[in-house]
Amino acid sequence: MVGTIDLDEEMLQGQADIWRFIYAFADSMALKSVVELRIANIIHSHGGAVTLSQIASCINNGGSRTPPDINCLSRIMRLLVRRKVFAVQHPSDGGEPLYDLTHSSKWILHDSKLTLAPQIMAQTHPWLMAPWHCFSRCVKEGGVAFKKAHGSEIWDFASEKPEFNGLFNNAMACTAKIASSAIVMGYKEGLSRIGSLVNVGGGTGGLISEIVKANPHIKGINSDLPHVVSTVPEYPGVCHIGDDMFHGIPNGDAIIIKVL
Repeated sequence: MVGTIDLDEEMLQGQADIWRFIYAFADSMALKSVVELRIANIIHSHGGAVTLSQIASCINNGGSRTPPDINCLSRIMRLLVRRKVFAVQHPSDGGEPLYDLTHSSKWILHDSKLTLAPQIMAQTHPWLMAPWHCFSRCVKEGGVAFKKAHGSEIWDFASEKPEFNGLFNNAMACTAKIASSAIVMGYKEGLSRIGSLVNVGGGTGGLISEIVKANPHIKGINSDLPHVVSTVPEYPGVCHIGDDMFHGIPNGDAIIIKVL
């Protein structure tokens, strides 16, 4: 006779939690796929809820004669509906389900001023996923996970790989746009009293440019590594300086540092 294992409610809940942790990555990968396929933009362009068939017909298949796989798309959308990234309506007449945007999916619209799409593409890229696989090595050996995964520090890696540099800078720039409006509104009085502001590690200069735009009396200084500022656009009232903040930063009345 095969023995049975008695599991109490707490043990069963523990097992369920572990399964949830194991497959937690699926949410990120599903989100990445709909950003790559521009599904939020497809729904937005229709001005309202659309069927899977309508979404599939608008997916850029790169000239391939093979149509998008509706079944695969359905499974991805079902997961993201459950996560409240998209909404679904089931017509009373039994017609095809209709998918619509939610407050969450509005944050993954490409080309929107407030979008997290570049951040999603960066954080789910193999370059930035690889260091997460090195945590146990960091515990055993010490050191930085990114360097263990790629053989160099992140800033050196970015200086050697323009594609990674662009991916990382775009991710930082999209969060800067989100932060800038809050900073401009929340620190009006403080900003009115300074003549120059240094954004240390300012990336492509989006944050400092928005602050200067709202406060034209401020001289904006965008400070970052030379390989970063070498590719940034020019902004009125902002100068870019290539340097290393660990060796010194430009002079100014105040500094601002945005971590993410």
